[in-house]
Amino acid sequence: MELTNAIRIERNQLERYCTAILEKAGLSAKDAALSVKVLVSADARNIPSHGVGRIMRYINGLQCHQMLPGAKPQVLRETPVSITLDAQGAMGFPVSVRTMQTVIAKAEKTGMACGSVRNSNHFGIAGYYAMMALEHDMIGVAMTNTAALGVPTFGRDVMFGTNPLAFCAPGNKEKAFVLDMATTTVPRGKVEVYDRNGKELPSGWAVDASGHPASNAGTVLRDMLDRRGGGLLPLGGFGELFSGYKGYGLAVMVDILCAMLSGAPTGPDVADTEETSARVSHFFAAIKIAAFTDPVQFRDEMDQMLAKLKNTPRAEGCKRVYVPGEKEFEAEQFNQIHGIPVDHKTFDTLLALGKQFQIPEPLTAK
Repeated sequence: MELTNAIRIERNQLERYCTAILEKAGLSAKDAALSVKVLVSADARNIPSHGVGRIMRYINGLQCHQMLPGAKPQVLRETPVSITLDAQGAMGFPVSVRTMQTVIAKAEKTGMACGSVRNSNHFGIAGYYAMMALEHDMIGVAMTNTAALGVPTFGRDVMFGTNPLAFCAPGNKEKAFVLDMATTTVPRGKVEVYDRNGKELPSGWAVDASGHPASNAGTVLRDMLDRRGGGLLPLGGFGELFSGYKGYGLAVMVDILCAMLSGAPTGPDVADTEETSARVSHFFAAIKIAAFTDPVQFRDEMDQMLAKLKNTPRAEGCKRVYVPGEKEFEAEQFNQIHGIPVDHKTFDTLLALGKQFQIPEPLTAK
């Protein structure tokens, strides 16, 4: 979702400022910096639902001890091609970056590797971790379960999370193919953006407690939090006509890989609090292209495929055909030059936090 009338802030300044806030809230300098890199990456790619607008949920999580800044993740099982960790309540961003680094290192030796993490916290955009594999000539995969926010086909109570998954593969001259998607129609963060901006939800995103289409973002958010019924629809939407059962199945698949495989709670047993997000589980994988084919040939063939997709005849009235990740790469390139877009409510929150934590350098608009 592209923000209109947003305040634009130079990227390095936004990262420094938000890092200082998270340090004051209790994170180490290194963990704060890693966390903010992921958050600002979301804003840079025009995904404000997972950007710095969520910073209060992390501060609240640290203050109520849902997110533990000094936690030391414990290795539960490890083989040359896999690792399972208990994050011990650690901040989701740093433990996810380090787990993906471990998975990539294993894949470098063995051809492919996977990692699962339980007892973690919200980790931002899944695509960030999948994209870590690109610079190593690898295909990357990342998934996470979330608090139960999605309603199964023909149901009206939340039974699974937005459960996003990301998959990326490198090109050569073309930008990488980066699929980063929720398995519900939208993630909760996008509903929060609509609520912050006082906008009605599009029909087909969510249902109310009776199972009928819902338009009030604030009501949907409160009903999901309080488990009064209603929630986000699975990818595809209501019923079977537009294949909502496929999104429902994908959401459960993510829960199996992230939580069931690591021995963690699944579905409705994962619940947020009013203050912050639930403890969740993640899954990561890396596939070394050279273990299967020549990497140069692979990237060249990726270029050819992506070019064919983009150059396919356009539907009447449509300007372009995009491939997954293309809009986000273009947004990041534009925002790097013109400043990272931040909505006015988030900007005011950041200024208030700076004042509260006595951060000397004020955040300024570009």
